[in-house]
Amino acid sequence: MNFLDSPPRFLFFTGKGGVGKTSIACASAVSLAEAGRSVLLVSTDPASNVGQVFGLEIGNRITPIPAVPGLAALEIDPQAAAQEYRERIVGPVRGMLPPSAVQHIEEQLSGACTTEIAAFDEFTALLTDNPQTHAYQHIVFDTAPTGHTIRLLQLPGAWNDFLASGKGDASCLGPLAGLGKQREQYQAAVTALADVAQSRMVLVTRPERAALAEAGRTHAELAAIGLSRQFLVVNGLLPETALADDPLANALHAREVAALAAMPAALVGLPQDRLALKSFNLVGVAALRGLFQPERASAVGTALPPTHFPPLSALVDELALNQHGLVMVMGKGGVGKTTIAAAIAVRLAALGLPVHLTTSDPAAHLDETLLGSVPSLTLSRIDPHVETARYQSEVMASRGAQLDAAGKALLAEDLRSPCTEEIAVFQAFSRVIREAGHQFVVMDTAPTGHTLLLLDATGAYHRETSRQLGGKGLHFTTPMMQLQDPAQTQVVLVTLAQTTPVQEAADLQADLGRAGIKPWAWVVNNSVAASRPRAPLLRERAAHELPEIAAVAERHAARYAVVPLLAEEPRGVAGLLALSAS
Repeated sequence: MNFLDSPPRFLFFTGKGGVGKTSIACASAVSLAEAGRSVLLVSTDPASNVGQVFGLEIGNRITPIPAVPGLAALEIDPQAAAQEYRERIVGPVRGMLPPSAVQHIEEQLSGACTTEIAAFDEFTALLTDNPQTHAYQHIVFDTAPTGHTIRLLQLPGAWNDFLASGKGDASCLGPLAGLGKQREQYQAAVTALADVAQSRMVLVTRPERAALAEAGRTHAELAAIGLSRQFLVVNGLLPETALADDPLANALHAREVAALAAMPAALVGLPQDRLALKSFNLVGVAALRGLFQPERASAVGTALPPTHFPPLSALVDELALNQHGLVMVMGKGGVGKTTIAAAIAVRLAALGLPVHLTTSDPAAHLDETLLGSVPSLTLSRIDPHVETARYQSEVMASRGAQLDAAGKALLAEDLRSPCTEEIAVFQAFSRVIREAGHQFVVMDTAPTGHTLLLLDATGAYHRETSRQLGGKGLHFTTPMMQLQDPAQTQVVLVTLAQTTPVQEAADLQADLGRAGIKPWAWVVNNSVAASRPRAPLLRERAAHELPEIAAVAERHAARYAVVPLLAEEPRGVAGLLALSAS
């Protein structure tokens, strides 16, 4: 494995949900430990399943892995870190400020920005001079810090004075207020990340067009902040020896070959490894040892029981009974939200209903998915760059008009923070959802972390409006009230029939529940089991999917649908209609 040749002390594995980065990080840690190195495996993923992989409870403490001498693991808990971080800021002012002022500070610190920064606060301690980690020759991170997080830490050092003077607008500077004392530690961490002698970034992807495009964007984002030395792992390639006489397997192999041939140019020059698709679940040390080894192909494969899964069309036909409303398609990156959103919209339009299909996902390309037009269907895209520029101009013209040159420069810097984009997108989002009172609005949302930031902004707006108008006897409706009303909004969670994506979707459902939003349905996308494959390897994979689909049906979803993995990528109106009917 190129990415394990002469490894530095820190190895980071990053990539979209469902590409296998946790499995590869765990297998790498096992490999290094069994080569005689002392290794600490760290997960910074809020939905970490490292403990599940090793079959023991880990949590937010360094825990030895008994089956692998020399290996220990740690799962950073972002929510616990955020709570400690908030208390560090709010605790000293309780009893000194009016309760309303304390509540305002707590609301500033209630968003996903705070959670992300607090997790980074714990993460940086592992990169710097930490007595707890001195004994480890290698620290392997499952999920690297994003470019979004690192850009937050590169904002100027005048945060606190700027905030104290009341010049900052709604942005990430509230959550950042507690960072001043540790700024030197963060700078040392960012420097360590960029030092190839200390750190190695490994991009994990799948041999799929969308996943490779996302890896290309991640590469560019990390390179832009100085992390240009990266390795690429293409995971889950269907081996030619496993194709057998199976039309589905042969079609999938052809799609993979075409996707790799069209790989983004920026990825072509990276040191690269390719890992074959395995028939088994990567749970347990024995399975992790087998990830980097060739697998002996089964001649027969598992016999699949008869199955009947509810199709997507059944969900859409039930939605159509409402005649209008907001349909929010949500889930982690890489599960196929854009395709499912487009399939829902196309079927609704085919039933003669007016539909507005829109996306707030910077990586989505609805026109490439539809490849045509449908009567009564309109398309739009909430362009984050356009909306951010509009918002920045509005704030500079209003709040900036009262500032001197230095104040304007700081305000402009504040408005370049990543969280400004979330606020701008929220404003556009609010405009769009008002249309759902007279037609269907199907929204393909951005990846989960961004979506939760957007919902945080919605909640803050709701609370502020309630304070201003609630006591005056005035009738009002906020976007949050619409999202919480099941008669107006149906949230559809998209996942894959794999352990990690299902757990991530369940965690998202819990987060939405805390905001008073109950998902209407789940969609299990790209199911091998629903495709009834003939190739032995795919039949083994299908058998492993069945417990995950059962978990969705029996524990998580009020209603659900299963969409099969198709031989042809579902693009174009005809393909999307076929997908919804499969």
